[in-house]
Amino acid sequence: MSKVIFGGVITLSCGMAQAQSSMTLYGIVDAGLLYTNKTPNPTTFQNEGGQFSMNDSGSSPSQFGMKGVEDLGGGLKAEFDLESGIDMANGGYDDSNGNLFGREAWVALDGNFGDLKAGLQFSPFFFAVAESDPRDLSQFGSALILFIDNAVATGIFTSNAVSYTSPNIDGLKGSVMLALGGAAGDFQAGRQYSASLKYENGGLMVNAAIFDGNSGGTAQTPVPTTLALEGRTIGAAYRFGDLTAKASVVNYKVAGELNNYVYGAGLDYTWLPKWDLNGGVWFTSDRSDTTNHSLMAALGTEYYLSPETSLYAQIGLVDNHGAETTGLAIGALNAVQGMTLGADMGVRHTF
Repeated sequence: MSKVIFGGVITLSCGMAQAQSSMTLYGIVDAGLLYTNKTPNPTTFQNEGGQFSMNDSGSSPSQFGMKGVEDLGGGLKAEFDLESGIDMANGGYDDSNGNLFGREAWVALDGNFGDLKAGLQFSPFFFAVAESDPRDLSQFGSALILFIDNAVATGIFTSNAVSYTSPNIDGLKGSVMLALGGAAGDFQAGRQYSASLKYENGGLMVNAAIFDGNSGGTAQTPVPTTLALEGRTIGAAYRFGDLTAKASVVNYKVAGELNNYVYGAGLDYTWLPKWDLNGGVWFTSDRSDTTNHSLMAALGTEYYLSPETSLYAQIGLVDNHGAETTGLAIGALNAVQGMTLGADMGVRHTF
């Protein structure tokens, strides 16, 4: 999950007689090369042939942000985070809604009671999907691709949201979130809620989460993030020393469009102190028409030149049947039918 949200940090601190505050600048820059043997036409979805191109954010989303914390005393802290996506190909913004801080923009109070947060934020459902993904939400061949293919940005970038996360109680932690569409006279337009529950003990992690959202709302609830989505997931992970196994089942249901179940599993192995290997397999089945199904598999490796800089390489395939249109990489929505093969390599730096 750290690849998606957090980068390395540079901290500027200042002290006062009764409080300590700090500001952190952070980010990720990621770019590489992508090859696929098939490329879908964005209008007809027909195969236009192979493609070799620069890949913006091949492993992690390029981003920059500012976060801050102030110690208010008595275990209470005030926190904020402002985060924007970067398009490495042209230097522009790369977010779901095109706003400056279109990834995260929230303020929170954190204390012994838990964490209370308000603003644009990731939903508990999205966090749960991420925690059970063996490929750490890579931008190529991971659970993130399937999330976006089914739900676009709904449940990822959740605007107008208030959330509460409980403290850890004997390994058990829960989160709830409510987002309001803000439409006058219609409390249901754009309304979204999500909840999750996670248990951790030693190397074991088990989680479950739900998401329920309505379409509509105001200009503050952009269309890509307000599909009429029902999401359900249950996942598990277990760490055996340097090897971690993960598995999950996710249901994405969009009213009048799809009812897909995604079954995924995979492994992550720290082969050497600076070298990581991971792989996963995901099977998608349309419960409304079982002739619509797809299989996606991907394998990746990452070598750390330093704690901040790494080289990565990934290979994968997608085999679509019926009307299923699973992609292989971010930007490859509505992929062509049959088998698509791809490879991706690049460099990632955090700061």
